[in-house]
Amino acid sequence: MIYLDHNATTRPAPEVVTEMVDALERAWANPSSTHEPGQGARRLLADARTRVARLLGCSGAELVFTSGATEANTTAVLGALALAAERDVARRRWVLSAVEHPGLLALAERLRERGTPVDLIPVDAQGRLDLPAAGRLIGPDVALVSLMGANNETGVLMPVAEVSAMAHAAGARLHVDATQLAGKAVLDFAASGADLMGVSAHKLHGPKGVGALLVRKGLALPGLLAGRQERHRRGGTENIPGIAGFAAACDRTAATLADDLMRMTALRQQLEAGLLAVPGVKLFGQQAARLPNTVCVRFGRLDSEQVLGRLARAGVVASSGAACTAAGTQPSHVLLAMGEDAEAARAGVRFSLGRETTAADIAHTLAAVQRVVVPLLAPEAMAA
Repeated sequence: MIYLDHNATTRPAPEVVTEMVDALERAWANPSSTHEPGQGARRLLADARTRVARLLGCSGAELVFTSGATEANTTAVLGALALAAERDVARRRWVLSAVEHPGLLALAERLRERGTPVDLIPVDAQGRLDLPAAGRLIGPDVALVSLMGANNETGVLMPVAEVSAMAHAAGARLHVDATQLAGKAVLDFAASGADLMGVSAHKLHGPKGVGALLVRKGLALPGLLAGRQERHRRGGTENIPGIAGFAAACDRTAATLADDLMRMTALRQQLEAGLLAVPGVKLFGQQAARLPNTVCVRFGRLDSEQVLGRLARAGVVASSGAACTAAGTQPSHVLLAMGEDAEAARAGVRFSLGRETTAADIAHTLAAVQRVVVPLLAPEAMAA
């Protein structure tokens, strides 16, 4: 099987599994306990915090361990909005891009229903953020601006530094969902301009169920879960085995990242060249700066589920950017925001490469496309 769905999740690295098992066996005590077993777990927690912070470019004091990016991003948004309202009742508006992760857009809809003013920043046909529109939307009544570092469907990189300047000039905070950046770009929270940042371990060959929220020093962000753990910022006994695995994944990522980025870029270019040689293929975000591992295309107007089913039977696992429900495939909100119609927005297929992807995998994928997808693009097949 050729696995090209690394933006969805990655396989835990062997050293991650080893370190998690060791933590389960050796550091099973509660790190909040004062006895020696508890203090041993506490030392492991402190060591892991240092290792994760090193990769993310933050201090250990700025790092809050969470159950993943969803919790981290939700905590960032709700906390920042609450903090702003405490200081200025007129500063209530939340501005975010139209192509954020569906989880964040669902939160935006829920808050809008409860009376929070919410505005979406549009993108252009390449998936690039509309900076003039962002400038018009980010005003003195804005509490928070949220922007993903890179889009999960197209891989298009977002202008974090420019939006940070706009947000801070308006007196607002900037929250960055960096879920797709981890393991696919150099992350430096200190230099990013973000006030809050969410990441998840399973995107960089770590375990599921653990992530981190980075909180800029001096920002007294209220926690989503009350409790004294994580410097009173996130209640609940820490997931020591998961955090140990997260640290091991960060160590591995730091050691190989430069080589990984170069190799994935070359493989992405190989894949794109082969796909673009197929008549009727459209590459989304082709003119935009993108992640080195992400290729999002449509094959004419073929429904993505039809394409993915055929590829899976040919031994290639990829994904759709669209949401699948019992009623069928829903159009991708990202592709709709880029100006595609509903039919085309249901046709997006995402190939996302990873650390383990090889040139042979790409060659196999392109051969599979020629064998099982290209015949569907023939005029008579399209008419049928």
